[in-house]
Amino acid sequence: MSDSLRPQPLRLGIAGLGTVGIGVLKILRKEAAMLTARTGREITVTAVSARNRSKDRGVSLDDYAWEDDPVALAQRDDVDIFVELMGGSDGPAKAATEAALAAGKDVVTANKAMLAIHGQELAETAEGAGRVIRFEAAVAGGIPVVKALTEGLAGNNITRVMGVMNGTCNYILTRMEATGSGYNTLFEEANKLGYLEADPNLDVGGIDAGHKLALLASVAFGTRVAFDKMELEGIQRITLDDIRAAADMGFKIKLLGVSQMTGRGLEQRMAPCLVPASSPLGQLDGGTNMVVLEGDAVGQIVLRGAGAGEGPTASAVLSDICDVARGFRLPVFGQPAGTLREVDGAQSNTPAPYYLRLTLQDKPGALAKVASVLGESGVSIHRMRQYDHEGAGAPVLIVTHKTPRAALDLAITGMAGTGVVEGEPVALRIETV
Repeated sequence: MSDSLRPQPLRLGIAGLGTVGIGVLKILRKEAAMLTARTGREITVTAVSARNRSKDRGVSLDDYAWEDDPVALAQRDDVDIFVELMGGSDGPAKAATEAALAAGKDVVTANKAMLAIHGQELAETAEGAGRVIRFEAAVAGGIPVVKALTEGLAGNNITRVMGVMNGTCNYILTRMEATGSGYNTLFEEANKLGYLEADPNLDVGGIDAGHKLALLASVAFGTRVAFDKMELEGIQRITLDDIRAAADMGFKIKLLGVSQMTGRGLEQRMAPCLVPASSPLGQLDGGTNMVVLEGDAVGQIVLRGAGAGEGPTASAVLSDICDVARGFRLPVFGQPAGTLREVDGAQSNTPAPYYLRLTLQDKPGALAKVASVLGESGVSIHRMRQYDHEGAGAPVLIVTHKTPRAALDLAITGMAGTGVVEGEPVALRIETV
């Protein structure tokens, strides 16, 4: 091909040189020839930006122009794609993304928080300017789940999306079972290994995974991103006794995200659940992620892989960059932003069995009072176990038949008036997988 017909190089400006940004640079250097062969276009980096220019990152930055201000990077004439890897829902990340779109640049980002909060606004801006925002790396690390929904499953009505999408929480929960250590011990272990965000509550409080689920729900159901309508519960209340009791009954505890469309609105919940130990989700150990997609035509699809880390997340970033290099352009959430429906959030009231842990006063009639409250609230007991104890409180575990959460909440409220329940009961949904 003559030089005059050869496509011009695709020029990147990368903002954020942490683990993922450096991973992207490494792949671009190591696999330059392969990427050119696969996209038909050379992919180069012209400029970078980060908070600390002098930090040793193990990769030379001498070949790239440096910008202290990511907004200035986004506006450079020699940048075609602004690659936003800084993180944060607002601040420099949002300002630089808006500047890039205003300057006619495409955007590739790993920023789930920014899109979960401002996704509709940014999508409308991008599509109004004829630009794209790609965010495969924002959800489940190296698992190509956004691409699966927008492309591979485009002919399906998606009926349910669920998954384990925070590797830190899965690491803590599986290590609790494997080592017999409590939550606090494993929290500190995860922190020392660098698994926790600067604000740990983003991980253990379910917020990080909730951002991811909100993005997948938008793509799956054609709705505006509705993170503010999600039910969120973290793993902080899960005890070693819960882990052991669940295992004794054939279950594992996971921080599980589930989203489905109902006649009442969009259900979105990110909370600890019990899943069958023999199921794919039940067998998921360590920091691995898994996303389960269900469609009317295809049935159930299970995607499993590394949910974070330099290589997996950088791989997802490169996937988006390569699509832009090939000329593949798609609305941000799979269909034009103006067609995304604004829907009501619905409390998860689809009937399901529940695991209920109680501590009862060790005196005659205590269990009968609890059983009576459950029955009066319309909650039927499927299984019940009482374990030996040394203190005054008697631990009791109950597995219910399928019941709406509202009925269970009514029963838990009623238990407070019996005078025999110590502390607050722990209720975990048992999810069918």
